[in-house]
Amino acid sequence: DWKKRAAFDPIVIPPNFELSTKTIFPIPGSRKKPKRIGRGYGAGQGGSCGKGMRGQNSRKGGGTRPGFEGGQTPLYRRLPKIKRPQRGHTKKIYEIIKLQVLNLVGPNTEVDADRLLEERLITKPNKGRKLYKVLGDGELAVQNVTVRAHAFTTSARAKIEAQNGTCILMSPTRKGVPLAQAVADRAVIKAANLVKLKSLRLLKQKTKLAKENNE
Repeated sequence: DWKKRAAFDPIVIPPNFELSTKTIFPIPGSRKKPKRIGRGYGAGQGGSCGKGMRGQNSRKGGGTRPGFEGGQTPLYRRLPKIKRPQRGHTKKIYEIIKLQVLNLVGPNTEVDADRLLEERLITKPNKGRKLYKVLGDGELAVQNVTVRAHAFTTSARAKIEAQNGTCILMSPTRKGVPLAQAVADRAVIKAANLVKLKSLRLLKQKTKLAKENNE
């Protein structure tokens, strides 16, 4: 092989070379002939084909799967497992509301998914999908429309606001509640919980001091 490679090095590709199935060929030494086993003792691998004469690995279809240790508890079962909370994926799948559908609604109105369903302008959502997203395909001709949805594309928001409309993001967990109001309510609840926690800590400190004084 080294003689072939040495002879291949000084080869220069001509400028008018055309790449085709008739002109390409492998680099010398890159392709080797496979070892022919089981073709008689004169070939060197005739009888047992390099597998030996006894044992599981010499049988037809022999060998074990990766990780098998003869029946004892394998390593991947002996090692301790990392216990983490099983969290599902966070991918959000939306039902689509096209911008062209809003042209069928009159001006100076508020639009959401429930109203579009009542007027049969959109189809029923698939099972398990409760979020709606407005896409910006097409043009919007209606003015002063208030659209309530869980997500808006950049183009949809720009086209709605260009017609003096407003886009209101809705909470994905609380039906009929805007996202800003849901965030504000969550902040109020969190502040109230902190006040309760502080009062409980003070109460524990007082009871602890009272026990120490009695002793």
